[in-house]
Amino acid sequence: MQALDGTNSFEGQFLDCSSITIYKSSCMYTCTSLALQFINILLLPQAIDMASHILLVIASFLAIVCASAPASDPSPLQDFCVAHPPSSELMAYCSKVNASHFFSSELRVPGKTSNPIGFAVTIAQIPGLNTLGLALGRGDYAPGGTSTLHTHPRATEIATVLEGSLIAGFVASNPENRLVWKVLQKGDVFVFPIGVVHFKFNVGNGPAATMAAFTSQSPGFIRVGDLFATNPHPFLMIFWPRLSRWTNL
Repeated sequence: MQALDGTNSFEGQFLDCSSITIYKSSCMYTCTSLALQFINILLLPQAIDMASHILLVIASFLAIVCASAPASDPSPLQDFCVAHPPSSELMAYCSKVNASHFFSSELRVPGKTSNPIGFAVTIAQIPGLNTLGLALGRGDYAPGGTSTLHTHPRATEIATVLEGSLIAGFVASNPENRLVWKVLQKGDVFVFPIGVVHFKFNVGNGPAATMAAFTSQSPGFIRVGDLFATNPHPFLMIFWPRLSRWTNL
C-alpha cells in the first residue's frame, strides 16, 4: 500500500508501461484513413481538374480533425496487458495472468491524515489496469482536512463519498470563472471535469473518505500552491526585466 499525504504528488503513482507497450494511435489512425479516402477521390479522372481547388480544403479539414482528436489514453491492442514491477522498472507481460493481477485490498485501510492539511491519498496498485486508461484511489480527510486546490491535466475524476460530509467543488474556466460546488454526504457522487481546478473539504465532525476513479492511467497532479514554490519564481520572471531597466542592472 502506498499512502501519500497531501504534500506529495499523484504523478508517478500510477502504472505506466506506455514506453514498452504497443498502442493504436486514434489521431494518426483517423487522419491516415481520411487522407487515403481523399487521395482515392482525387485520382478519379473527373476529379483531376478540381484537385488544385480542393487541396486547401482537404488540408484544412484534416488539420481540424487531428486537432480535435480525443486527448485521452490511446486504445490498447489486446484485452489486457498486466504490468508487473519486479524491480525499479516496470515490465509489461501478457501471460501467466491470474485474479490477483486484477485485485487490490489497499483501499480498505484509511490513510494517515496527521499532516498540516489533514489529507492523505492512497493509490491502488492494480497491474491489470495497465493500458486500460483507468486509475483508482482513496482519499481520507481529518475533520477540517482538505485536498487543497489542484488539477488533473489528463483525467476526469469521479469521486464517491464513503463516509463523512464534504464540500466538493471546481472552478469553471474563463470567462465565467464560476465556482461549482455542493455539500456531499455518504453515498453521493461528484464529477470533476478534466483539467479544472478543484477541491474537497471535510465539513463534518468526524473523519471523511472518498473513493475516486480517474479516466487516465496517469492523471497527473498540479497543485495551485506549487506555483509559488517554483524555481525560478514566476513573479521574478515577470518583474525582473522591468526591475533591471529601473536599476540599470
